[in-house]
Amino acid sequence: METEKRRRELLKLLRKASRPLTGAELASHFNVSRQVIVQDIAILRASGEQIFASLQGYLVPSRPQESWVRAVAACRHTREQIEDELGIVVDLGGRVLDVIVEHPVYGELRGNLMVASRRDLSLFLESLDKTAANPLLALTGGIHLHTLEAPDQKVMEEITAALDKAGYLVK
Repeated sequence: METEKRRRELLKLLRKASRPLTGAELASHFNVSRQVIVQDIAILRASGEQIFASLQGYLVPSRPQESWVRAVAACRHTREQIEDELGIVVDLGGRVLDVIVEHPVYGELRGNLMVASRRDLSLFLESLDKTAANPLLALTGGIHLHTLEAPDQKVMEEITAALDKAGYLVK
């Protein structure tokens, strides 16, 4: 398949996907190497396409469903409290889209989390443990932002109240 055609098809596939698609899945679909997919994604991003890479794979961010609401929460906690913090959100029916920190040299740093279930949370924590990587909150003394989604305002209020009760919200 011609390179430009593959990239157009790749973007179509990502836009239609109901879940993140891994580089291996995409490589198999197009009968190319995973490295070719990584390069295609980089070129598509450079051309202005919004493609996120998460632990679960690549995805094009969808607009929240009509009734879903988004909010940004300022949080502070330790690495050991990550599971509890993110668990509060998903257990109440929300999603954690990202984590954002303000770095003194690089400015805003954002990591795409896309945590919508306990399974996603387990995969994220497992990845942190396997790689021994420091979470972004380690750069800022635990202070960070999360973009949250919830099916409605009532659920969002329950989530923020629970995060506040647990002592994670920065006021």
